[in-house]
Amino acid sequence: MELVTQWFTSSRLIERAGVFTVTMLLPLVILGLGSLALLLSWPGLLGASSLLVGMVVLKFMDEWLRYTLVASTRPILFQPIPDSSRGRLQSFIGGIAEPLSMGGTGLGILLTIWLCNNLGYVSISFQSRVFLLEVLIVAGIWLGAIFLLRSRYLNLLVLSAERGLLSFSNANLRVLKRAFIEQLEKPGREADKRSCIELLSYIDASGVGDVLAPLLPGLSPGLQKQSLEAMLEYPRPDCLSPVQTLAKTTQQPEVLALALRYVWITEAEPDINALKPYIKPDIDPVVRGTAASLMLRRGNPRQKAEATNVLRQMLTHPRERERVMGCRALGEADYMQALRLYIPQLLQDDSLRVRRALLEAIAATRLEEYYPSLLKGLSYKSTRDAAVRALGRLGNEALPLLKQLAEDYRQPEALRHQAWQVIGQIGTAEALDLLITRLQTAWGSTRRAILRILLRLSQETGLKRSKEIDIALDRLGRSSIERLLNQELTFMGQIYAGLVDISADSTAGREADLFRNALRDMLVDARERLFMLMRFLYPSSTIQAAQVSLQGSATSRARGLEILDNALDIPTKRAILSILDQRLDEEKLISLSGLAPHQPMLPSDRLRYLMDLRHFLSEWALACCFHLARQQQWSLTTAQALAGLSHPTGFLREAVLSYLRVASPQGLAKVLPKMQADPNPIVVAQVKQLMFELGIPAHV
Repeated sequence: MELVTQWFTSSRLIERAGVFTVTMLLPLVILGLGSLALLLSWPGLLGASSLLVGMVVLKFMDEWLRYTLVASTRPILFQPIPDSSRGRLQSFIGGIAEPLSMGGTGLGILLTIWLCNNLGYVSISFQSRVFLLEVLIVAGIWLGAIFLLRSRYLNLLVLSAERGLLSFSNANLRVLKRAFIEQLEKPGREADKRSCIELLSYIDASGVGDVLAPLLPGLSPGLQKQSLEAMLEYPRPDCLSPVQTLAKTTQQPEVLALALRYVWITEAEPDINALKPYIKPDIDPVVRGTAASLMLRRGNPRQKAEATNVLRQMLTHPRERERVMGCRALGEADYMQALRLYIPQLLQDDSLRVRRALLEAIAATRLEEYYPSLLKGLSYKSTRDAAVRALGRLGNEALPLLKQLAEDYRQPEALRHQAWQVIGQIGTAEALDLLITRLQTAWGSTRRAILRILLRLSQETGLKRSKEIDIALDRLGRSSIERLLNQELTFMGQIYAGLVDISADSTAGREADLFRNALRDMLVDARERLFMLMRFLYPSSTIQAAQVSLQGSATSRARGLEILDNALDIPTKRAILSILDQRLDEEKLISLSGLAPHQPMLPSDRLRYLMDLRHFLSEWALACCFHLARQQQWSLTTAQALAGLSHPTGFLREAVLSYLRVASPQGLAKVLPKMQADPNPIVVAQVKQLMFELGIPAHV
């Protein structure tokens, strides 16, 4: 019977009834048969003979169901657990938890027998009833554990999907769909049902209508809205009937708008005239805007003109909600036609919701002349999310604009990093190629930002992982990563040379201390980039464990170094271990001599040498160089001073002016009049003060 069940019944029953229904079958059978046997065994009924029959039947059912149906559900229940933990957890349950539970059960039986034998004369039938009662209690606990697992299992599935740990290769999709249908049909929290829909639309977006369409009438308005939004990603004619019924019965404007869009997009030859009742002024703007956008997409010239007039009235309406829904309707139409005349006014609208909706409409209708507005939207926190969604919707079309913004060093660093983030979110082969190409030449915070994006993409698994990501990471390759590691180590060698040659013994003062602190801050950033690069070559968990250990006590640091010693197999392994160890700067510099040979220099010469590497220095470190040169009265080259004056960072220009005030007052007098219109108010105030001190008229 076990063989026949395993061959012909198990998988079909799990698929149709659901994994948790099948899992609960055995404890329910034990409770039912055990209770019946216990009841019939009392005097006056069948007596003690029913106990033997009951025990035999229970043992038969346990052997039959445990090693067929229950065993078949185990692989499915373990699917949401990450691969890194799944094997360990299965081994723990099979090798430790199950033997312990069996041993505990045996001890319970022995304890029951001992108690019965030491309580005086206790009949065998009474002992059997006690034992059967214990079986029923344990079965009840078993059933309660399954109910608890069922309530937490859905959250684990959603969490696994969000982390990209659930895929078609390691989950039985049909069983999951059955579990979703059960969850949506039975009474329960709306948050749980919402999670079901999110997960289903994530793992099987094209087939979500098969599950959700028949359930639409019984769902709450919020869940109906969420279901229709998921179904609209892949509209299908075979799901049309339930949506049409919903459109006729619902009283919720947002649900009706979505249902109308689904019907008129899915039908081959829809009757556009049927939309006219929905564009009347007394209709909710959500429905009215949707109907007008559908008429713009599929109507004849007269119907399009009528829809255009409706949207014009909405876009110029004094009520905010009318304007918001009008902008959303523009995004749902194929093109804006004459309505684009209102875009400049709407971009300056007082309502934040209107501006957000308009940014997404610009991307949806591909209005190239307003793409700069999308980039401008990244600059403001209030519109950033809408701008990111809009630029992501443009895909490759947005890459040239984002690349230009990301490489414009006149823009704030946060905005440039946001542009790289959007490029990473686009995630196409062209976007990833752009990131990898820029990684080879980027430095400092830009390299760190790109590395974080690529690391996030490399660690995505399951459905989030695309072929483009794998191809791009293959192109990055081990040799490229090792070359980038060597660059970081070479840079660190130059920094250690600066710390050794401009030490506290040779150069004292507040400016010198600030300079050395700035160099050590750059070393911290370089070490972080080293760890990020190593995570491309070795297991991320191993490198992260080593990085965390190196931040602790001496024992913890030793453990971190030991982890890296056993994990790394690159030629620069000894150099990396040396700079991560608690050693003197001179010793670390010697360990890096193969990549950055050290020639001792005078402090002033070393400072000028470092400033020739200004493209690799941080802005604050470069400013400290100028302050140190001013305080020590060291001369710098004209090219270095001019490069500092043209730098986009205000406090760096301020440092250069302070240096020129001491080193070259005549040269400063020629520069100051040209800097009266500097965009930084602090620099402007400094320019005015210096012009006053030098007696330069402000109007010159």
